Amino acid sequence: MLFAQLPVEKKWQVRELSLKLLGGFKDTAPTQLGIALPEIVPEVTACMWDTKKQIKKAASDAMTGACEVIGNKDIEHMTSKIITAITKPKEVPEIMHQMAGVTFVQSVESPALAMVVPLLLRGLKEKQTATKRQSAVIIENMSKLVDNPLDAAPFLPLLLPALELNADSIADPEAREITGRAVDQLNRLKALADKQLSVRGDTSKLEEEFVSALKSDGDGVAKVIAHASVIATCMMDLHRMEDTQWKKNVSSLFYPYASESVAEEATEKVRIEAEKMLVVPEEEDEDDDAEELCNCTFTLAYGTKILLHNTKMKLKRGKRYGLLGGNDSGKTTLMRAIANNQVEGFPDTNDVRTVFVEADIQGEQSHLSCIDYVHVDPAIQALSIDKDEIIKVLATVGFTTDGKAKPFHAVSTLSGGWRMKLALAKCMLQKADILLLDEPTNHLDVINVAWVKTYLNSLTDVTSIIVSHDSGLLNDCCTHILQIENLKLHTFKGNLDEFVKLKPSARAYFSFTESKLKFSFPQPGPIEGVKSKGKALMKMSKCTFTYPVNDSPTLFDISVQVSLSSRVACVGENGAGKSTMIKLLVGEIEPQTGDVWKHPNARIAYVAQHAFHHIESHLSKTPNEYIRWRYANNGEDKESLVKVSMQFTPEEEKMQKTPYEISFTDDETGKISKVKKVVGELVGGRKINKSKDYEYEVRYAGSSVDSGEFLPGKILKKMGWDKAMKATDLKIAQRAGLYVRPLSTKNVEAHLEDCGLDREFGTHYRMSALSGGQKVKVVLAAAMWNQPHILILDEPTNYLDRESLGALAGAIEGFDGGVVMITHNNEFCSKLCPETWVMDAGHLETKGDADWMLKQDTKIDDSAQIAEVTDASGNVSKVKGQKKKLSKKEEKVMTKRIKTKLKEGEELFSDEEEFAIEKDLI
Repeated sequence: MLFAQLPVEKKWQVRELSLKLLGGFKDTAPTQLGIALPEIVPEVTACMWDTKKQIKKAASDAMTGACEVIGNKDIEHMTSKIITAITKPKEVPEIMHQMAGVTFVQSVESPALAMVVPLLLRGLKEKQTATKRQSAVIIENMSKLVDNPLDAAPFLPLLLPALELNADSIADPEAREITGRAVDQLNRLKALADKQLSVRGDTSKLEEEFVSALKSDGDGVAKVIAHASVIATCMMDLHRMEDTQWKKNVSSLFYPYASESVAEEATEKVRIEAEKMLVVPEEEDEDDDAEELCNCTFTLAYGTKILLHNTKMKLKRGKRYGLLGGNDSGKTTLMRAIANNQVEGFPDTNDVRTVFVEADIQGEQSHLSCIDYVHVDPAIQALSIDKDEIIKVLATVGFTTDGKAKPFHAVSTLSGGWRMKLALAKCMLQKADILLLDEPTNHLDVINVAWVKTYLNSLTDVTSIIVSHDSGLLNDCCTHILQIENLKLHTFKGNLDEFVKLKPSARAYFSFTESKLKFSFPQPGPIEGVKSKGKALMKMSKCTFTYPVNDSPTLFDISVQVSLSSRVACVGENGAGKSTMIKLLVGEIEPQTGDVWKHPNARIAYVAQHAFHHIESHLSKTPNEYIRWRYANNGEDKESLVKVSMQFTPEEEKMQKTPYEISFTDDETGKISKVKKVVGELVGGRKINKSKDYEYEVRYAGSSVDSGEFLPGKILKKMGWDKAMKATDLKIAQRAGLYVRPLSTKNVEAHLEDCGLDREFGTHYRMSALSGGQKVKVVLAAAMWNQPHILILDEPTNYLDRESLGALAGAIEGFDGGVVMITHNNEFCSKLCPETWVMDAGHLETKGDADWMLKQDTKIDDSAQIAEVTDASGNVSKVKGQKKKLSKKEEKVMTKRIKTKLKEGEELFSDEEEFAIEKDLI
C-alpha cells in the first residue's frame, strides 16, 4: 500500500508521508523492516533522485533509518557512505576502495545485501575498468559468505545482467576474466536458491518426531501433524528456533486434540530434536577436564577476500595453539579481530582478558621513555598499574639503568629485539587469560628466543595463540596446532613435528627446499668505471658513532667494504649495533669520526628493520601507485633524498656562502684569469674531464640563468658542496635504472609479481588492506625497482612465511649484485652468505671466507643488461647496448667525418650527433 503511493504521479504530500511511515518502522517493527529491505531499498532509492526537496529529504531519512536495522556491525560504519554513493555517483570509486578495507566477520544476510547491492551496481556501471573489476571481486567474495541462498535470490536478477554485460564488454582481458568468475559464482548461488525455492525439505523426519512426542496418530491428528511438520520445516529453513516462536506457531495447532501443556511439551521435544538436526557433529576433545574459554562458529573476511567461512574454534585454558597458514591466509587478521571483539561468539575481551602482543611502535609515541610508553597504554591505565610496578617488570626482562636497554630512554633508541621484549613485558603486566602473539621471536637473538620459550611454557593457566615461522618455538611450546586451509580452521593435537606427520604438505611452511614460489630480482647491469665484481662500491673506514642520549659509543672503529660479489651476513645479539652500522653505511645517520664512501654511480636498495616505515605515509595508495609515485621524477627515488647525510650542516652552508677563488683559462688565448665566485646551486649536469674526474654543472649566486659552466668535484668539495654532488650522482645513477624500464602500470605490475605480490593485491588493493607479509613484499619490490647494484636487508625474514623465504633465497642466489643482510635466522643466512660480520657490543669481527669476494673477481658481463623493455602501451622495443669506447685513432676519424658533414650541410647519424655534442663539435 505504501509503495503504491510513491510514484511521481501521486501528490508530493502523500509520497512524503509514505516515506516517513517507512522510516518509522525502524522503531516499531525493526525485524520486519530488515526482512523487507530487499523490496524497500529499490523503491526508496528512486525517490532519493526526486526533484522535490521534501521528497528527497524524506527518502534519505527513510534510507538512513533502514540502515539501522541491517544487523551487520561490519558495515554499519559504511552506511552513510553507501547512501552518499546513491546521490553522488562521483564518490563511488573512492567508496569502493574504502569498502575493500572492511573486515567482515559475520555471515552476509538479506538486509546487509539490500544496502550493499546499490553501491555494487553503481560500481559495475562506472566508466573506470578498475572500479568495475573491484565491484566484481567484492560480489564474488561476498556471495561466498551467504549462508542461505534465499537471502541473495532477490538481488541476483539485478546483479547478473550487469556482470554478464561487463564480462562481454570490458577491454582488459584480466578484468574480464575476474568478472566472468563472479558471473559463475552468482550462477552457482542462483542454482542453490532455485533448488531451495522448489523443495521445502524432508518433513517425514519431523512427522515421526511429532507422532512419538504426542503418542497419537489418529486421522485428525495425522493431518495436523503433517501441516505442523511443514511449518516446522520452514522455521528450520529460516533459522527460527526459539521456543517462544515454536510455541506460538506450532503448539497452538494441537490445542483442539491435546491439552495446552501436552501440546507445548511435545512441541518442545520436537524443537530440540530439530535443533540437533541442524548441528554438524564434531569430534570430542580428550581434555574434558580443562576449562573451555571459547567455543564459537564464525566467518572472517578482509575487504574483498574471504579468509574463514562458517568455521569452528574451541580454546581451552592453559593450552598453547600454534596458528599455521600461508602468507595472506588471515592469521594476523584473525588475532586482531579477536582482540577487537569482532569474532562472533568469542567471549568479550573484558570478561576473558585477551592481549594482542605486537612490537610495532606508533610514530607519535616513539619519543616516550620505555616506562612512559607502557604507562600510557589504555589497557595498563584501566588496571591502575603504577610506574613502580612497571619498573619492576621491565627489570625482569632486562631493562635496567646499567643495561643495554635503559627504562628511561626513548623507545626510538631500542633495537627490534628490545622492542619485542618491551611488548612482552607490557603483556606480563596485564595478566591475560588469552595471549595472542604475532611473531614473538622476530628480531630476537638465540638467548632471547630461549627466554620467550621458557616464559610461554611457564604460563600454565594462560591460553596462547602463536603465529610464528620459527619451527623450534612451535615444537617446544605448542600443545595444539590450528591450521587455516580452504576457508576453515582445523585443530590438531600435538606440536609441529606431530602435525607434520599427519600433514606432510605443511612442511612447506618451514622448509626452504619445499617452496614452489619463485621470486625474481632485476639484474643491476654494469657501472661506468667498474669492470671488476670485486671492486668496492661502498666503504666505511674507522667509523665511530654515539647516539645523542648515550655517553659511550654504540660503534667503535668500524671498517667494512661491499662489492658486487659480496654475500655478507651481519649477526650479533640484540642491541649489539648491527642496525646502527647499516644505517651508517647507507647514509641514514653520520659518524662522529671516520669516513663513509659510496661509488657515485652505484644504486643501493635498503629495506629497514622496521620495514613498514617506508610505506606508512602512503597506505591509501595501491602498491602499484606507490612505486610509480616514488620514482615519478625521472626515476629519482623520493625516499633517498631525505637522509641525514644529505642535509647540509651549518658549517657547510657557511662554506657555500664564502667566495672562492676559481681559475679560468681562455680557450683562444690560453690566458689564465682568477675570479672569486659563490656557487648558488648544482643544476644536475655532470661530465668527465681529461683527468678522468667528474665535473658538475653549476649556477653562480646572483645569476637567474644556468651558466653552463662545470667545476671539478675537488673544488666544489672545498666550497661545501660535497653532499650536493652525491645527490647529483644519486639522481644520475637512478635515471640510468629508469632508462631500461619505463615506469608504466604494466611494468610495475609485472615487477611486483616477480617479487611475490599477485597483481590482485599489487594493482587493485590499497596498502592499508594488505597483510604484514604482503607489505614486506611491497617494500622489497619498491627498493628493487631501480635495479640496484647492492641490496641491504635488515631482518628480511620477519613477516615472511617459509615459502616466501625460500623464494627470497632463490632470488638472492640469482642476483648479480652485492647483498648484505642482518638476520637471526641461521638457516637462511648460512644458505646464502659465505662471509659473516659478527657484531659484539659495538666491535666488529669478520668470519668465514673473507676472501670470497676476491675469488669472485670476475669481469662484469655486459650481456647481463636488459635487452628489451615494455612501454606503458605494452609495446616491446630493443634497448641499445652500452656504447663501445672509441680508441684515439677512431675518435680522430669520427671527428674528421663529422666536420666534413657539417661543412657540407649533411645530416648526422644519431651516434655521430651524440659524439659531436660530447666533444663540443656542434
